[in-house]
Amino acid sequence: MESVLERWDWVVLGIYFLALIAVAVWVVLQKNKNTEDYFLAGRNVGWFVIGASIFASNIGSEHVVGLAGTGFATGTPMAHYELHAWIVLLLGWLFLPFYMRSGAFTMPEFLEKRFDAKSRWFLSVFSLAAYVLTKVSVTIYAGGIVVSELLGIPFWYGAIGIVIFTGIYTVIGGMKAVIYTETLQTVILIAGSLIITYLGLQEVGGWDQLQETVRNVSPDHFNMWRPMNDPDFPWTGLLFGGTIVGIWYWCTDQYIVQRTLAANNIKIGRRGAIFGAYLKLLPILIFLIPGIIAFALSIQNPEVFGVEKADRAFPMLVKTLLPVGLKGLVAGGLMAALMSSLASVFNSCSTIFTIDIYKKLKPHKSEKELLTIGKIATGIIVVLGIIWIPIMEKIGGGVMYQYLQNVQSYIAPPVTAVFLLGIIWKRVNSKAAITTLLAGLALLIIRLGSEIYYQRELLSGQDISGLLYAFAKINFAHMAIFMFIFSVILCITVSLATAEPNYEKIKGLSFGTLTAEHKKENKNSFSKIDVVLSILLIIIVFSILIYFRK
Repeated sequence: MESVLERWDWVVLGIYFLALIAVAVWVVLQKNKNTEDYFLAGRNVGWFVIGASIFASNIGSEHVVGLAGTGFATGTPMAHYELHAWIVLLLGWLFLPFYMRSGAFTMPEFLEKRFDAKSRWFLSVFSLAAYVLTKVSVTIYAGGIVVSELLGIPFWYGAIGIVIFTGIYTVIGGMKAVIYTETLQTVILIAGSLIITYLGLQEVGGWDQLQETVRNVSPDHFNMWRPMNDPDFPWTGLLFGGTIVGIWYWCTDQYIVQRTLAANNIKIGRRGAIFGAYLKLLPILIFLIPGIIAFALSIQNPEVFGVEKADRAFPMLVKTLLPVGLKGLVAGGLMAALMSSLASVFNSCSTIFTIDIYKKLKPHKSEKELLTIGKIATGIIVVLGIIWIPIMEKIGGGVMYQYLQNVQSYIAPPVTAVFLLGIIWKRVNSKAAITTLLAGLALLIIRLGSEIYYQRELLSGQDISGLLYAFAKINFAHMAIFMFIFSVILCITVSLATAEPNYEKIKGLSFGTLTAEHKKENKNSFSKIDVVLSILLIIIVFSILIYFRK
């Protein structure tokens, strides 16, 4: 296997890695005194770093390659998921004040404070299992492919090398190392990808020429609004089902929320979320559009720009468009995407294990012992990630990635319902929360089980009678809507049928329990610029939705 990089690319890549090591060493020298330092960077991180970290955590190498591949193969429908920028605002304006007021380290801990220990145990174990089997495994698998192709080394060397490198600075430096290295990685990733978009547009003949070339071959490529009965991208599923998954991912998942909890007050945390929301708009420009550019170039000049598989679109652009030196920068950016996602999930896993499981079982352990357990937990997750590589290799990236998209659509609805209702309605009690979460898990198992059982029939498009097959056949994004409606009805019904919660105990954790002091604190936690920037972002999102319609 030959590397696409030349000598000066290697120099640029070397400089990038040295800068990364320098940042990690600087963080390590500051030392983590306690669990707040290790897991939440001492709750003393600025808004710029928080926003950059939110973006870098979200963008993994499978996101870069996969989104460009989707742009190449199907065009703009998946941009709906990138327009979840407005949901990141929801994190800052609706959820974050309640999280920070609770003083919780983790999302399961917040559930215990709002409901009870059962909900905390459920979400802790559920999140850990989901992280190891989904986020860790897919990121390592996709990252191994990216690194091996760019550097011309075997898949195993690339995957294990990146896992160990990322694991070392995550174990030693904790959240501080993760969050500051992510800031550097964000700058590199955005710079490299913007250059590709610019050079690609020049090569294809500009924006108008791009649209003309693509529409002649695929008229729907620039249409985000596919019919309701579209088997892959129904607009109803993408808009409403996508929103349910988005609220779960951006507003209740430890992986993302942990970044905003690293702020020392609500104002800084919210500004970080607003900045992160603006950065979240970028993937359309720097990943999806390059995929469409690759599609246009393959039409104009298939000999030079031909692509065997859609997922090869972004690496092909790196190979053909970038001059020496810049290839090294973009290679660094792609590896940055991989490492930042991996570091985030390592740190989130160790936080949940240490705070929500180990500390609950051994409440009298000292801060020093908890720090040690946190580092050991990260190390174990690194090892589990490596063990999972051969299994991922056997399963294969394409099918597994599609199934992971589906799984997220089934995980999200009950969690979204419990968090959302718990915050906006004080009457929701602990019985309703745990019943909704367990019922959601049962539905997830039935849906996935039926999908796997009827996999051959679903792929071949056979029509079989039976309730279970009809259940398995529902579009995954539509399934998220049905599961969410079911979860909301169940949560409300159980709440009204059982005793009211102790409102004194949940003071400040739900809208109906806010004191005059809490309301005053909320009012003082933002300024006019925060409101203006948030409204402007919503206008931009609507403008993009209107622009990309047939």
